[in-house]
Amino acid sequence: MSDEYKAAAAKERTEEKDAVLSDRDGEGHGKSREPRTAELLEGERLDDLQLNGLELIQNPEKFCFGVDAVFLSDFVKVKPGERVLDLGTGNGIIPILLSAKTKGSHFTGLEIQPEMAKMARRSVSYNGLEEKVDIVTGDIKEAAEIFKPAFFDVITTNPPYMIAEHGLRNPEDAKAIARHEVLCTLDDILRESMRLLQDKGRFYMIHRPFRLTEIMIKMNHYKIEPKRIQFIYPHINKEPTMVLIEGVRGAKQRVIVEPPIVIYE
Repeated sequence: MSDEYKAAAAKERTEEKDAVLSDRDGEGHGKSREPRTAELLEGERLDDLQLNGLELIQNPEKFCFGVDAVFLSDFVKVKPGERVLDLGTGNGIIPILLSAKTKGSHFTGLEIQPEMAKMARRSVSYNGLEEKVDIVTGDIKEAAEIFKPAFFDVITTNPPYMIAEHGLRNPEDAKAIARHEVLCTLDDILRESMRLLQDKGRFYMIHRPFRLTEIMIKMNHYKIEPKRIQFIYPHINKEPTMVLIEGVRGAKQRVIVEPPIVIYE
């Protein structure tokens, strides 16, 4: 990572300390510590993640994570010591979940919206994860300039599912940015992931099945070979509503379709 990024990240972490009031024993999440108190801004709430005592600051008026983030965090495979980048991290849900579910060495979330990034950073601080999780304010389209090329072992993303023109009303609305390709496209995500992943590094994404043909073609174009696919069904007799995809940079062609996930039996 560049010196400019390190300086900016350190400055942002310092500015956020006053926004989170906590008493900890310094041993990290999941261990005995004093009760914590988060200073919430107007419209925000603190949600229990039901995992190792972790909690997340959210604002329903802006964006709240859904079941897709949980499915993605379960699908991702992170080996001990690996470095992980989450593109378009929003409120930081993916890095925070992965910090508890895996044994990766470090997790970074990249988010273009300053207010969302600040909220995510406060959640990181509240949970005592500053040594494991960084939230960086920046543009996905410039990710390969923000971080070192081929720096990450794993990249995750829960990107906007809809193209920009599809039902878009307010392009500056936080929810619209999360759902529509307003500030980045699928090409932007795959291009920057290709640049940032090590050789044989792994890429994980959740998306909509109706764009699967486009996704597969573009992953191949950006040298991220699809290796594992899993469909998510609301009911077994309905069409799938989500698809999980794992790709490997520079791998040979061979894809496995895993047994489906059915939400409601």
